[in-house]
Amino acid sequence: MKSHRYEYRKYVIGGIAMVIVLSYITRLAFLQLSDGEYKKSADNNAFFNKVIFPARGVIYDRNGELLVFNQPAYDVMVVMREVHNLDTLDFCKTLGMTKEQFDERMNLIKDRNKNPGYSPYTPQLFMNQISSQEFSILQEKLFRFHGFNVRERTIRRYATDYCAHVLGDVAEVSQKEVDNDDYYDPGDYIGKQGVERSYEPELRGIKGVEVLLRDARGRIQGHYQNGKFDRKPVPGKNITLSIDAKLQALGERLMEGKMGAIVAIEPKTGEILCMVSSPSYDPHRMEGKQRGAQMMEMQRDPMKPMLNRAISGTYPPGSTFKTSQALTFLQEGIITPSTAYPCYRGFVTHGMRVGCHGHGSPLPLIPAIATSCNGYFCWGLYHMLNNRTNYKTIQEAMTTWKNYMVSMGFGYKLGVDLPGEARGMIPNAEYYDRRLGKWNALGVISIAIGQGEVTLSPLQIANLGATIANRGYYITPHVVKAIEDGQIADSLKVKHYTKVKKENYELVVEGMRKAVLGGTCRSANTTMYEVCGKTGTAQNRGKDHSAFMGFAPKDDPQIAIAVYVENGGFGATFGVPIGALMMEQYIKGELSPGSEAKATAFQNRHIDYGTRER
Repeated sequence: MKSHRYEYRKYVIGGIAMVIVLSYITRLAFLQLSDGEYKKSADNNAFFNKVIFPARGVIYDRNGELLVFNQPAYDVMVVMREVHNLDTLDFCKTLGMTKEQFDERMNLIKDRNKNPGYSPYTPQLFMNQISSQEFSILQEKLFRFHGFNVRERTIRRYATDYCAHVLGDVAEVSQKEVDNDDYYDPGDYIGKQGVERSYEPELRGIKGVEVLLRDARGRIQGHYQNGKFDRKPVPGKNITLSIDAKLQALGERLMEGKMGAIVAIEPKTGEILCMVSSPSYDPHRMEGKQRGAQMMEMQRDPMKPMLNRAISGTYPPGSTFKTSQALTFLQEGIITPSTAYPCYRGFVTHGMRVGCHGHGSPLPLIPAIATSCNGYFCWGLYHMLNNRTNYKTIQEAMTTWKNYMVSMGFGYKLGVDLPGEARGMIPNAEYYDRRLGKWNALGVISIAIGQGEVTLSPLQIANLGATIANRGYYITPHVVKAIEDGQIADSLKVKHYTKVKKENYELVVEGMRKAVLGGTCRSANTTMYEVCGKTGTAQNRGKDHSAFMGFAPKDDPQIAIAVYVENGGFGATFGVPIGALMMEQYIKGELSPGSEAKATAFQNRHIDYGTRER
């Protein structure tokens, strides 16, 4: 009988051979079609993709004054696989570095924990921002240093020594930023703060590339297919800010030696005319290689110069907030223009007392605004929260009050086109239910005069001024006026109407005008145009904060402004005169000789904050 033992064996051997062949074919297909590392190796043997960085868009003020521009810079790049026969000592001498520094940088590049995107086949950043002189010396010797090349790019330079918080700065991307956006590679630069950050997609442009052909020894032979696959870079878009550079410079000058902020807005458009945060810093400190060390130094400064107090600082608004209360009480029918409340040196009832300064009593609404009467507005809120005809419960009354505040731009971010905006605090019924349990109007009465739990940013206080100037609406405040070949976002053009009718705003405007003619804002009065204003003296653990909110001219508002000086005392001490100087500068285009003398005096008036942490 014939045995099939050996006949089956040939099929087994054939099957094994077929599996081996299929395995090799599958692996080869994977390497050629899927494995990126293999593809990089193959491509880099024949090609060198030279990235061409676009010029970043420049930044101007509203009058065309250049604020931020570009300057040529050079990065030294290395492809590790191509480094051979390197004269390390000559290379280090050329770049002014030690052998130890060279080894440290090479090891850092190859460390995948610290450089996750590392590949020996692609260019890696060895040294950034070498000077033009260093570049010239290196360029002459570059043919000796196989694997190294120079990448041309630009770095940011600032034309002024002010406006740092608005402009922001540019620095090297983090690994997280590389992972989140395919545009970036390690060593690229990105806007980190201010306009540079919020308008990064418009400013950065689009990278270009030159596909260069290599010979068998890796030497560049020219453009592949005569540049058929090259792509030119697209420059970033230029941006025009709404900031008035001269107004900004004056504001920073007036705030020297003081902590606080100034924000000015053009009411008709929502364009921010100046945004001062003090103390500030010279934007030149954030240029080039020095940025890291300078940033660490400022972060350790107890005065926090990097904090943009104009949008990130939140403060009790004090008596500037009384205008919002008047509008709410009028609209809800709690008061009429003729409603008069007593003020016996403040609000006094049921053992509760909120102090006030001396003035006539009782008094109606417009004089109450002009004299900044605490008693009047405390009585208004007291009667609103205790009104059981309009509201079934105190919680319903409180919710109604809160909704008016939200409609005026309080309690939430306004949406300014800058990073870091704070929302401030407007308490609601749930907050007091949770915090106080059973509560009544007397327990929360201080919010009527901008104290207690209420906090606003200087931007929100300025926006209140713009809303009153517009008689009932505001446009989202923004610092960018125009983008080259494009438009600002539609959301920055929409009118946001409050819950209050125009006729009630007219009454508040009249009260603010009376405050300038003979009330707490008398030092802002001028014959050049009609100013409307409201002071604020916000209580604090230490000395009171000095605040001012106003606009001018009364019937054709060109500027609305908020000034907030920490520990500056009464609103009339710092807030009003600084606000008056800023309005004159913008409306008239310059300060009169007398006003210039006042500006110099305020520039030299410093407040002693000690060295405590803020």
